[in-house]
Amino acid sequence: NKEPLISNSVNKFAQENEIDLSLIKGTGKSGRIIKQDLLNYISNKEEIKKEEALRETKRVPMSRLRKTVAERLVNVQRETAMLTTFNEVDMTEIMKIREQKGEDFFKKNQIKLGYMGFFVSAAVSALNEYPQVNASIDGEEIVFHGFKDIGVAVSTDRGLTVPIIKDADLLNISDIEKLILKYSEKARKGKLTIEEMQGGTFTISNGGVFGSLLSTPILNAPQTAILGMHKIQDRPVAVEGKIEIRPMMYLALSYDHRIIDGKEAVSFLVHIKNEIENPVELYKSN
Repeated sequence: NKEPLISNSVNKFAQENEIDLSLIKGTGKSGRIIKQDLLNYISNKEEIKKEEALRETKRVPMSRLRKTVAERLVNVQRETAMLTTFNEVDMTEIMKIREQKGEDFFKKNQIKLGYMGFFVSAAVSALNEYPQVNASIDGEEIVFHGFKDIGVAVSTDRGLTVPIIKDADLLNISDIEKLILKYSEKARKGKLTIEEMQGGTFTISNGGVFGSLLSTPILNAPQTAILGMHKIQDRPVAVEGKIEIRPMMYLALSYDHRIIDGKEAVSFLVHIKNEIENPVELYKSN
């Protein structure tokens, strides 16, 4: 290709920016290459680079924690007969207690009165009524546990961890809230011990903190059930024949159908709903 005539300044600019002039179409008089042609060429190259960068792929090895979690989740799907049942709960009464008692609770315990303490206590009550939900399968045997160790799923930068609140049936709401705060802080610093995450007979997961309205939580093997809490959202509901706006939360219970029947799962979830909607008894010992 015959290069069109160019000025010394344009030639110098092309050399400094490593531009092959044979690739440039001049827009000056008689096809002469001017500096604007070079600037346009550079600008177009930058745009192409940006577009290519957007379509880049990157391979990163899974962390050991992520790999372990992935293997366990796949095994749960393969080895259990998992179903999920749903209900919704009116959070009005719990909100009232938090509003009325929150300040005193904080003065007494140096910790905020949250929702999880109520849900752990409600789960303990329901597990007392439906012991098979607190059981696990070992080979061809059903193992009924004489204790209630409840896992509370905590999300961290390193992934999901499930510290265990041991003997939750012996604790009141303030004890539970203190333990949850302690474990959450340790989880975020990556300092949870194996002992603090091992075992567990039932798990509670709260997707609501991320804005999840509804989900199907996956079992935490070898447990046979997990309760999923979700976002509290104002919704119109029928109350004694009238439409009212109430703070509602969807609840999900995933369970292993091999040892928990549908009727038991539904009844278990209704029991939790009733406890949460009438929380005065749950709060009494605080």
